[in-house]
Order: sequence, then C-alpha cells, then structure tokens
Amino acid sequence: MDDEMRNTSTRSPRLRQLLVLCVLLWGVAAHSTFLTSPFSSPQDDLGPLPDEPDYSDPSLWFMRERGGVADLFYIISTETGDHLQGGDTCHFADIYDDEMRFAMLREMAAVDSFYSGSLNYYSPYYRQASMQSWATEEMALHRLPVPLADVAQSWEFYLAHYNQGRPFILAGFSQGAHAMMALIKSMPDSVASRMIAAYAIGYKVTQADVDACANIRPAQGPTDLGVTICFNSVKSPECAIPIVSGGNILCINPVNWRTDTLSTPFVLYGRRHNDTLSVRCDPQSQLLLVEGYEEKYLMPVIGRKGNYHNMELKFYYPYIRRNMADRVAAWQRQRQVRRPLLQPVRGGLIR
Repeated sequence: MDDEMRNTSTRSPRLRQLLVLCVLLWGVAAHSTFLTSPFSSPQDDLGPLPDEPDYSDPSLWFMRERGGVADLFYIISTETGDHLQGGDTCHFADIYDDEMRFAMLREMAAVDSFYSGSLNYYSPYYRQASMQSWATEEMALHRLPVPLADVAQSWEFYLAHYNQGRPFILAGFSQGAHAMMALIKSMPDSVASRMIAAYAIGYKVTQADVDACANIRPAQGPTDLGVTICFNSVKSPECAIPIVSGGNILCINPVNWRTDTLSTPFVLYGRRHNDTLSVRCDPQSQLLLVEGYEEKYLMPVIGRKGNYHNMELKFYYPYIRRNMADRVAAWQRQRQVRRPLLQPVRGGLIR
C-alpha cells in the first residue's frame, strides 16, 4: 500500500467501512470452504485445524541415523489435550507449538532410548487427535482422518528420502498403532516385502483389519518375519477399554513370545526399584493378563481400574528391544540364504 492510498484510507470512514465489509465477506467464504473440507461434516465440525506439516522440514522429525542395517519407524501415542486456538477449542496437536512438541518429544526420545539399539530411528511429529477425542469411538473415528493423513504423508517422505531401500520395523503405540495399521493396509507389496515386523502396542487388530490386508499376519513366535505383534495389558478381562482393545483378535506375550497361556515372570524396571511381575496370554479375550502390579493412578478420559494401557511401553521394553534385534538378525540370515550359490567374478564363477 503506497502513501497516498494509506492516507486516503485513513481519512475516509466510508472506505474503511468498505474494507471491513470485504474482510468479513472473505472470512465467511473461508469458513464455508473449511466446513466443506474432506475432514469435516455438517453434523460435527472439527473446529480449527493447526498448520499442516511439511515433512521436508527436519524439525518435524526426531531422527537418529546410526548407520544401521535396518530402520525403526515409530508413531507416538496421544500426548495432546484440547487447547485454545484463536479463541476456539482445537482438538489436534499443533506441531509448531513448543509446549506440545515437548510432550511429543519426550515419548519419541524415550522410545528411541528403550527400543532402538543399533537401529536407525525415525519418528514424525503429527497433528494427533487430542485425548478428549477418545471419549467415544464415534468422535475418535470422525477426527482421526487428520492425523492419519499426516502420518501417511510422513511415511511417504520417509520412504522417498530417508529409507534408502533398507528393511524396516514399524511400531506405534495407541493412536500411533491405529495409524500404523492404516499404513500397512495401504502399503504396496514392493514395500511390504522389506517390513521385518510391525508392533501394534496397546491397540486392537480386528478381523476386519486382517480380512482387508494380506500383509497383516499374526506373529506366532520370536523371529517370524513380516508379521504383526499386538498386545493389550490388563489385570483381568473385565478391565479392558473397548475403544482400545474391543474386537481385538491378536495377542502374543512380549516376554516369552508365545501365544498360549504359559505365565512368565518379567522385571518391571524402575528408577527406585525393580518389581518382578508375571504375564500370560488369555486366548479367550486376546488380552495380556498381568499379575503383581499395583497401579498408581488412572489415565484421563479412557482410564479404567485394572487397565494398564499407560504402562505398555514401560512393562516390556527390554524384551521388545531384544526381540527387535532378534528379528533383524533373522532377516539378515534369511537374506543370506536367498543369495545365489554362484557369484560372478572376473574370469569365471566361484561357488
């Protein structure tokens, strides 16, 4: 705006009124466009959406490139609550907000420390649905397309720019496991052939999931490949949270890597003391039954006494870390067996 126009607009009340009217009309048009976006419906508007991610920005990743032979791509759980954005309630994480990023970063860094070992590690920030969104399954399913779209975009960027054709492990916890299952369902066979295993931690794998995708196969032991590992921990079956584990058909014990009822002791490692607990699969409910744990508090919104959803990452991390390494080693052995017996060399062939 040049000086003459600036002076004119300042002196003319009528012109100022026209400018205000234009702004209001633009706002109505923009709001109408938002209401008809693919992520919303007339019955239940999603509310304001934070800025979309651009995964070419390295700050939207927690990465550790260790020169490993395989990658771990991890999708975090729900670390965000409802918050105000422009005076309205926002139900999605703002991945550019320092406070929300810090909450997500804590889980990313902890999982890298607990699980990765020598694996390369990639975990994207994404506009996850808030904890309050999980109050009902209907509400969660309505809002989940936003985080699912972000995770899908991050996955495609990872494959194109970071993976370099290496084998990989997929893992997700809670909301992250839901997003991970969506990735597997849309994964072409050329990519799925490099998947060492997928760990759906603290979430359900339903019959509909298995029927929809040939690449979702239940793990049966400690070193089978291309399989999905799933478990949900409770004191007893009636303590299950339906939105998390209702309809689940897969369960494997992440301590002994069996699907039968054999109970196995394990150590819950803590800062002040280590407790010895025991865990077994319950084939009827497809839940992990944990004995000996004394819970300290209930999770907000979905918490239920005797449900150990918030402890899934902490209960079994040394055993899962070892298992990831074992499956990578099994993958490497399999690749060695598949190499041709005859290798070309200068001047002929060697056996």
